[in-house]
Amino acid sequence: MDLEFLQSLDTQILVGIAAAVLAIFVGAAYLFSSKKSKGSLDAENFREFKLVKRNQLSHNVAKFTFALPTPTSVLGLPIGQHISCRGKDAQGEEVIKPYTPTTLDSDVGHFELVIKMYPQGRMSHHFREMRVGDYLSVRGPKGRFRYQPGQVRAFGMIAGGSGITPMFQVARAILENPKDTTNVHLIYANVTYEDILLKEELDSLVAKYPGRFKVYYVLNQPPEVWDGGSGFVSKEMIQTHLPAPASDIQILRCGPPPMNKAMAGHLDAIGYTPEMQFQF
Repeated sequence: MDLEFLQSLDTQILVGIAAAVLAIFVGAAYLFSSKKSKGSLDAENFREFKLVKRNQLSHNVAKFTFALPTPTSVLGLPIGQHISCRGKDAQGEEVIKPYTPTTLDSDVGHFELVIKMYPQGRMSHHFREMRVGDYLSVRGPKGRFRYQPGQVRAFGMIAGGSGITPMFQVARAILENPKDTTNVHLIYANVTYEDILLKEELDSLVAKYPGRFKVYYVLNQPPEVWDGGSGFVSKEMIQTHLPAPASDIQILRCGPPPMNKAMAGHLDAIGYTPEMQFQF
C-alpha cells in the first residue's frame, strides 16, 4: 500500500513539474510572439533608425536601407499604411513628410525607402544630405487604408511618379500571400522612361505572377520605340486596363494632386462609386 502511495506521489510530482515547464514555455512563447508582432514603430513618438546602405538608382532617386533594432525585428507596418519621417530642410527648419516603405514585415531586420529627391523639396534636401551611419526619425504607422486578404476580387491601381510606393507595397503583400487570390491591375504614369520607379521589381512581379498582376506603363514623353501608353492617363486607358465597376473591386489611386483630381473625374464618369475608390 505504501509503495503504491509513493508511486502515485511520484507521478503527481512529475505531472506537476511537466505542467509548470509547459506553462513557462507557453508564457515565454507568447511573450516572444507578442514582442515580435509589436514591431519597431511607435505611433506617438519618433524613433531613430540607422541608415546602413544607400543605393543611387538615378540622378534624383535613391534607395535607403535602414536597420531595425535586431536582425529578426519587423517594422510592424500594416499593409497600405505609411510612416512619417522627420528631417530638416535647407534652412535648418524641421519638416515631416509621409513615406511608404517598399519592404514588408517578411523582410526582417531592415526596411527600405525609395525616395525621389526634388530640387526644391524640403524633405528631399534631408535625404539628399543623408549618409550611411546617419539616423532617420520615424513615427507610425499612419493611414486610413485597411486591407484584409480577399476583401475584394480585384484591385485597380492608378499611380503617378513616387505614388507607386504604396501600390507596390499592397501588390507585393497580396501576391506573396499564398492564401490571397486577389488580382491586381496597375496603370503607372510618369513623364519619361527614366522616371519609372521600381520598374525592375514590378516587371519581376508580372513575370512571377502571370495573369494575377498586370502593369500598363504610361509616359508623357515616351521614347521613339515604346509599347506602353502615351500622354496622360485617359478614361479609355482605365476602361481597357482596369477591372470594370463592380461591388467586389476597388480602385486605388496615388499621385500628384492634379492627377488625383483628373483620375477621380474619370472614375466617376465611368461609373465607379465612392465606395469603390480610395486615394492614398
